[in-house]
Amino acid sequence: MAREKIYLEESFPSPFIQLWGIFRKTPVAMLGFCCFIFLVVLAIFAPIIAPYSPVDGNLDMILLPPAWHDNGNVSYLLGTDELGRDMLSRLMYGTSLTFGLSFIVVVFSLVIGVIIGSLSALTKGIKSSFLNHFLDVVLSIPSLLLAIIIVAILGPGISNTVWAIAIVFIPQFIHITRYAVKEEFRKDYVLASRLDGASNFRILYYSVFPNIVERLMSQATLAQSAAILDIATLGFLGLGAQIPLPEWGAILANGLEHFYVAPWTVYLPGLAILFAVVATNLVGEGIRHALKLRKES
Repeated sequence: MAREKIYLEESFPSPFIQLWGIFRKTPVAMLGFCCFIFLVVLAIFAPIIAPYSPVDGNLDMILLPPAWHDNGNVSYLLGTDELGRDMLSRLMYGTSLTFGLSFIVVVFSLVIGVIIGSLSALTKGIKSSFLNHFLDVVLSIPSLLLAIIIVAILGPGISNTVWAIAIVFIPQFIHITRYAVKEEFRKDYVLASRLDGASNFRILYYSVFPNIVERLMSQATLAQSAAILDIATLGFLGLGAQIPLPEWGAILANGLEHFYVAPWTVYLPGLAILFAVVATNLVGEGIRHALKLRKES
């Protein structure tokens, strides 16, 4: 029996292993995945890797250009800002604030959205109809506009920004989870499980969730890239992280005053935002491509 079990597991790999096998064969997706992992590592170990403090400046090195310029200094590889703060260190620490917080927001919204969406998929009648119309109204409002409204009510600051974006993304995950679970509950394998006496929660945990996890991962990558842009945008508008916090959007907004004198204070944080969004989108596109190929096979 043990040998038969091992043989079956080797012959029929799990859906996640199948998805990974297809995903890793896509070079562009793997490039995005490597960049994504690089950002995760940088967000975690920035305090160890960064050469300087992100808030303490050197007044003797004000607006120093990057090292590849004629007046650059290799000690400050990406130059300094108007207070002599090292741009490389600020961008490294900014990875934790912009990319890292967006990742936390998405994970939190995903968990809450999956729980509420799964429970709502099992309800019927007035409660289900009310939730459906409520989600339609919330999702009809652009996420950034809704986040700005929430931050305007709560007040500016990085913590309020995180809560605002989490509140904005939860309805999205409720919506996709609700319809995915309802779709799975119409299939024959759920009916067979019910005939065997399985409860709805057992069916959800052992049968439905394994079949919708890839769809949720795909949605999570879309939300991740949107969260990066929302955090950076709120920081740029002065509603998110406040100076001297090294958040990419706030760094970009602060550098606009010196754009013609020190353009690197603008294009470096802009490139960091672009890099994070593109890497996340490549991972998401790779997952969607792998899902499509797995369904066709």
